[in-house]
Amino acid sequence: MKTRRQARILELIKENDVETQSELLEMLKNDGFHVTQATVSRDIKEMRLIKILSGSGTYKYASEMVQNDDRESRSYLFSTAVTSVESSHNLVVIKTRTGMAQAVCAALDATERAGILGTIAGDDTIFVAARTDSASASLVNDLKRLMNEKNTNFVP
Repeated sequence: MKTRRQARILELIKENDVETQSELLEMLKNDGFHVTQATVSRDIKEMRLIKILSGSGTYKYASEMVQNDDRESRSYLFSTAVTSVESSHNLVVIKTRTGMAQAVCAALDATERAGILGTIAGDDTIFVAARTDSASASLVNDLKRLMNEKNTNFVP
């Protein structure tokens, strides 16, 4: 059932501009899948779906175009979705455009950075617990650099 549901999710996001989990949930229910929002959220995370800018200027779900470790993909995501990065001691707070925190957090988690203890993402905010104050400062510097990279060759 899970494999069939996730395959259908990929079809739905390929065929439609799905902007929210709620939209995806309704589409799945219309297709006869009995799922909850929590299940859809887990599927999105497990499938490593990301949000990209659509032709209409809104963000929509998409499957990853490239491998998680591809710097170009992360650079594009951070430069379009992240609005600020700040830290206090070993806590880093990343603010994103509405609805983008989970995608950014998944990309950050995929880097498997040694100095990160854990992450929590909401709708537009990510909390990152770093191992040390210096790991926090290093992470902030790296994230700000990624935010400011403009890659004009990347086309979603």
